[in-house]
Amino acid sequence: MLKIKTKTVFKRRSLPIRMAVTFFLLMSALLGQSVLSADNARGISSRDACVFSGISDARILIPIFADDSTSSSVCGMIYNGLTKVDKDLKVVGDLAESWDISGDGLSITFHLRKNIKWHDGTPFTSGDVEFTYERILDPSSACPYVSSYSDIIDIETVDDHTIRFLYRQPYAPALLKFGMGIIPEHLFKNETDIKRSEYARKPVGTGPYRFSSWKSAEYIALEANEDYFEHVPFIKRYVYRIVPDQSVQFLELLSGNIDSMDLNPYQYIYRSETPEFLERIEKYKYLAHSYTYIGYNQKDPLFSDRRVRQALSYALDKKEIIRTVLLGLGEICTGPFLPGTPYYENDAESYDHDLVKASILLREAGWYDVDDDGILEKDGQEFRLKIVTNQGNQVREDTATIVQSQWAKLGIKAEVQVIAWSAFLDQFIDKKNFQAVILGWTIPVDPDIYAVWHTSSSVSGGLNFISYSNKDVDLLIEEGRREMDPEKRAGIYREIHRRMAEDAPYTFLFSPYATPCVQKRFKGIEPALAGIGYDLIDWYVPEDEVKYKF
Repeated sequence: MLKIKTKTVFKRRSLPIRMAVTFFLLMSALLGQSVLSADNARGISSRDACVFSGISDARILIPIFADDSTSSSVCGMIYNGLTKVDKDLKVVGDLAESWDISGDGLSITFHLRKNIKWHDGTPFTSGDVEFTYERILDPSSACPYVSSYSDIIDIETVDDHTIRFLYRQPYAPALLKFGMGIIPEHLFKNETDIKRSEYARKPVGTGPYRFSSWKSAEYIALEANEDYFEHVPFIKRYVYRIVPDQSVQFLELLSGNIDSMDLNPYQYIYRSETPEFLERIEKYKYLAHSYTYIGYNQKDPLFSDRRVRQALSYALDKKEIIRTVLLGLGEICTGPFLPGTPYYENDAESYDHDLVKASILLREAGWYDVDDDGILEKDGQEFRLKIVTNQGNQVREDTATIVQSQWAKLGIKAEVQVIAWSAFLDQFIDKKNFQAVILGWTIPVDPDIYAVWHTSSSVSGGLNFISYSNKDVDLLIEEGRREMDPEKRAGIYREIHRRMAEDAPYTFLFSPYATPCVQKRFKGIEPALAGIGYDLIDWYVPEDEVKYKF
């Protein structure tokens, strides 16, 4: 078993004085004077701020193009969709207060809320909804989510507050897909390329928070929308702070300079049990709706033989990865669905650790160590490859180290490259310029996986960046979208799971536990199936605990 020395991997670093001074000046400007408010009357304050820290900056703040986690999260606070999911992951209305579905499932009519305004004061109407979905469906937009709406054949604006979508065929996940954020027609209608619009960095939405400012690689600041239709958020300001190093994030958390972060496993188990932490900070744990994987570029000849991909999967000890990297905070997964759901095939090939089987598969594929140098060869070519992953995610970096070591036992020489997030996406993922990649996907509430796994999604800008293609799986994915019977639909996805496991386009590694933490002055946090951030507008700080004054 490979042992990672935690004192090296999770090395404590001193925060440079210059960084501390810069942060103090930054927060002073953004959040106003920090005060002790013991003299305030008890009650719910609407004056405080929440500073959340993440490892990467956003790329674009237009929801129909936001395909990274930071952009999507920030857009979720600025914009609304027609629908959303509640704490139990059930579909409820957002900008739509109700809807009607025709008996044949070929049309959905949404009745929109009245008196909703964009953050600039312009009334929200059905025209904005029509404009948004026309932009998504426009091929020149190259929207990464277009596959979720490709069965829409017409959009009818009945009046300012009623809109109807007509479908080519029934589409089971339709209501969930209408959670896409709506963008303002009046600001984008004259833009030839809305991705290059000034509003990509200065967004205007209808959501609970208004955009305030964005300093690249440092922070994004939002302010409460005083006209929000549900109610004005109790937290006056929200700041997303970019801190690429989780060790520095943790020091900032302890110093009180940030209010919330996602703990890595070492921090959750070993660093968060001190009196200093427990007195001021609350931590949470629940199985995340996500999975981590190794993806193999199907355009690389090295991975064209699925026996090679299968061997790479058999060579890995997932249990050791979970024990060593996650410190037990994860569950093995074997496919793109959440374990324990009706779509997850428990009998799919799990690729339990088996070096003998891995070696046999590689020999069948023509790989031998012909010169006894410890490296496999085929047709004079050594089995060498590069694993790329993003900087700032310690779990992925440590996983790459273990994968490198375990593959070496088979005679495979792997080099690990850790790349800064922006360059990682721009130079490697977007251009499909990689061999093997360690990344993760969020698992959506609906099992429709068209956008990531269908062959048509492997086009430039698509989410199928490993270029996986299987005609039978494509047909099943399409069938799963049309099937309206829940039990039959679940069976289709279990079959997809089984077939994808056989193909091994990914080595599915694990579903981790989410381990967020929040400063204890924040109240109203109710953990649920949706996590802890679904009800952010209901978080509040008692008057006598307010930190920032406006």
